[in-house]
Amino acid sequence: MSYETIALLMFAGMLVLMLTGQRVFAMIGAVAAASALSLYGNASAELPFNAAFKLFQWHPLLTLPLFIFMGHMMAKSGIAEELYQMMHVWFGRLPGGLALGTIFLMVIISAINGLSVAGLAIGSAIALPEMLRRGYDKILITGVVQGGSTLGILIPPSVVMVLYAVIARQPVSDLWLAGVIPGLLMAVIFAIYVVIRCKLNPKLAPKLSEAELAMPFAEKLKLLRAGIIPVLIFALMIGLFILGYTSLLESAAVGATAAALAAAWKGRLTFALLDETARETMSVTAMFMWIILGALAFSSVFDGIGAVRAIENVFIHNWELSPWMVIVLMQASFIIMGMFLDDTAMLVIVAPLYVPLAAELDLGIEMQMIWFGILYTMTCQIAYITPPFGYNLFLMRGLAPKEISLVDIYRSIWPFVIMIIITIALLMAFPEIATWLPAYMRG
Repeated sequence: MSYETIALLMFAGMLVLMLTGQRVFAMIGAVAAASALSLYGNASAELPFNAAFKLFQWHPLLTLPLFIFMGHMMAKSGIAEELYQMMHVWFGRLPGGLALGTIFLMVIISAINGLSVAGLAIGSAIALPEMLRRGYDKILITGVVQGGSTLGILIPPSVVMVLYAVIARQPVSDLWLAGVIPGLLMAVIFAIYVVIRCKLNPKLAPKLSEAELAMPFAEKLKLLRAGIIPVLIFALMIGLFILGYTSLLESAAVGATAAALAAAWKGRLTFALLDETARETMSVTAMFMWIILGALAFSSVFDGIGAVRAIENVFIHNWELSPWMVIVLMQASFIIMGMFLDDTAMLVIVAPLYVPLAAELDLGIEMQMIWFGILYTMTCQIAYITPPFGYNLFLMRGLAPKEISLVDIYRSIWPFVIMIIITIALLMAFPEIATWLPAYMRG
């Protein structure tokens, strides 16, 4: 049997097992183990052990539980809710002010959590009921919360980028820096869309009441002091890292400690809160560790049979595709897969093929694999919100108020999918959007 056939059977077997609905890491690990045993016999028993030791020796992975702890601590202690109350007042005079404030809220939550789920949960629980109560159009605000929540996997500290960094063997710090400008650019595009829509149709976003607009300035400052804590924590954490005072791991520890101290200062740091936050942190961290372990084992077998080189020959030499055409095909396949899989499943399925292939392409881009990682992450944003099986769509259905139906959720998301695709096109046309900041910090 040829190696190309073995590679196809590995992918087909993994996709078939995925349809059973079992855990992603179990499906990947099962295919890796079966393939290794059939190819190398009992000697392949060392494969998972080598992958495990490789994983345990990768020190930046220690940042993962710290950032997850920080995000859950701030969400569960109510600090994120105070941030929304602040923006509710300070953005109230603008067209679609609460929707704009919600986008800004999602940027801050992304910067303190690194997961899409946290932003969606907070937006659904806090922002949606407030905006519905004030007469905002439910289609508009449902799209705002879903689209804004996807920023969590692009703006640092992104957990998905940690996963990509492990598999692609790239520095996490470079990936996080590369995600800053694209993430903020996408947030600005979302905000411009909201302003234009609300200008054209003011009924979509009624203004605040006169009593709310006439709030004394002293009261506004009090709200500002309460809501600014997440911003200060993020600025402290990232500022120390960028200025060189702390390493990446130390910055993560600063963020986690600052979040716990903020909860204590508010008088909300209870044993029950610590217990719940610790359990959530361990659960999410263990899930990602197993996924990375399975992906490393799968990649070892896939690389060992030379499948990547065979696929490269098909694309470049047999089909005579240009390097940019190969990138476009990759992106198209990401979008199609994103309709059925989440971001981690997508990455571990395609990483053994796409990551080495992207490294071989001659695109003339500085820090090409960092750029490709941002391109992949942005496509994952589409995976979260595209029907029929976008993860955030069903999570939103479970969290949203009862007056928002699944049809409303599907209708609301398409403008944001289009805006993400536009941002991806800009990143492909101008790679410096992603590579300038990490290159500047290196320099």
